[in-house]
Amino acid sequence: MGTPKADLVVAGRRLLDGAIEAARAGGCDPVLAVVRPGTQAPGVRLIVNPAPERGMRSSLALAVTAAEGAAALAVLLVDAPGVGADAVREVVLAWRPGRIAVGRYAGRRGHPTVMALDLWHVALGLAGPDEGARALLTAHPQLVDDVDVAGDPADLDTPADLASWLSAR
Repeated sequence: MGTPKADLVVAGRRLLDGAIEAARAGGCDPVLAVVRPGTQAPGVRLIVNPAPERGMRSSLALAVTAAEGAAALAVLLVDAPGVGADAVREVVLAWRPGRIAVGRYAGRRGHPTVMALDLWHVALGLAGPDEGARALLTAHPQLVDDVDVAGDPADLDTPADLASWLSAR
């Protein structure tokens, strides 16, 4: 994207703030945010990734470690601003121990992804440097509960993605 995505302002607010709001309003408590050094966000537990250039897996590993003791962890990406509180709430409420709940938007998987920490550890063991749970979901489809939700799971990775997303609004 050319700039840290969390600080990118889209529709009048930082992507980070939108994701935090969706998580909080969707029923996540506490809300953890894995951020770059120097990033501020009031009212959440900030987990600083000192080397975010290592990829998404490094941030996910920090979140899983920080969530130790929790029954489950719901993961929402900062660069998916079309994933709202209703989608988060529905996926969180659909999660069951031993299962993986994943938001599905008009047949397309997106976020959030909710599972117990032991499964997040398995996901980390299967993930490449810039991956999350995808390999686990592929390897163990029998554990996955797709939860149909409203919203837009589009991932804004490039300026072209952002321009396309904004023009569709």
